[in-house]
Amino acid sequence: MIKKIKKLFWLVIIGVIGLSSWMVYYAKTPLNIRPDAQDITIQANSSLTSIAKQLVNQGVLKREWPFILLAKILRKEPYLQAGDYTLNKNINPYQLLLSLNNGKSTQGSITFIEGRTFKQMRQRMANNQAIKHTIHLLSDAEVMQIVGKGEPHAEGLFFPDTFYFDRNTLDTVILKRSYENMQTKLMKAWETRDANLPYKSPYQALIMASIIEKETGQASERAMIAGVFINRLRIGMRLQTDPTIIYGMGDDYHGNIRRKDLLKDTAYNTYTRNGLPPTPIAMPGLAAIQAALHPAPTKALYFVGKGDGSHAFSNNLAEHNRAVVKYQLK
Repeated sequence: MIKKIKKLFWLVIIGVIGLSSWMVYYAKTPLNIRPDAQDITIQANSSLTSIAKQLVNQGVLKREWPFILLAKILRKEPYLQAGDYTLNKNINPYQLLLSLNNGKSTQGSITFIEGRTFKQMRQRMANNQAIKHTIHLLSDAEVMQIVGKGEPHAEGLFFPDTFYFDRNTLDTVILKRSYENMQTKLMKAWETRDANLPYKSPYQALIMASIIEKETGQASERAMIAGVFINRLRIGMRLQTDPTIIYGMGDDYHGNIRRKDLLKDTAYNTYTRNGLPPTPIAMPGLAAIQAALHPAPTKALYFVGKGDGSHAFSNNLAEHNRAVVKYQLK
């Protein structure tokens, strides 16, 4: 009898954990409304069950009961309000509940991704139908006059994250949030940086972080990549990093770097110029910033891709040449 009770107890526990995990997944999964936005109406004096049925009938939900259960668990049932709402296609059930709770149109959302350029960031905003667009005719410098401190170059000054906002929020408002977020996180990280780093300012650390972001997608390698570049800066060795070449090529880059591209001198050609490039080359994430400010202690001066996304690190040119033969010329 005791064994049966214990077995029943554990079955209940497992069931509760499973249901809780599924509810979290359900609450955060976008509903993928089609088309990009949808207007809905919730009738006055509607119960929770009636609201769920209306959402199913209007094509927002596939089933009633998960939404009803979520509302009951979060104790939102007494506070849901009737009215007209405009739903963004990326809205999830939790955001939908909050919108019905607040009695106003749902939030839009946009995600800025690590390693993307400001040009790509602007295009992503232009394609978002929930944003009120005002900057499409402005240059990057003009945008920075509005959202930043008048910096001439926008690259790398915005923090990659998902931002939620009320529909028809100005694009400049969203950009300013991202800009201020980056300034806050960069300065906080700068205050705890390792000693004796060869940076004259937080901005130079941001430049390095952007290079690290583009050099590797392996989180475990970021500090080592930083260590190699720090070692090169300290001895006056050129960085010789392909992502800066690609950035300097702009629209002329079509997937391959040719020998003449390596020899062509531009402000971003770290094969022909010493030190850091003049600006970041992409939007670095917080992990890349931390790596730039806390590089791994290493004697390595070289690294080469293994072909699987990871790199082999070498302390001298002879070791590096052997690694190139092994991983690139095999």
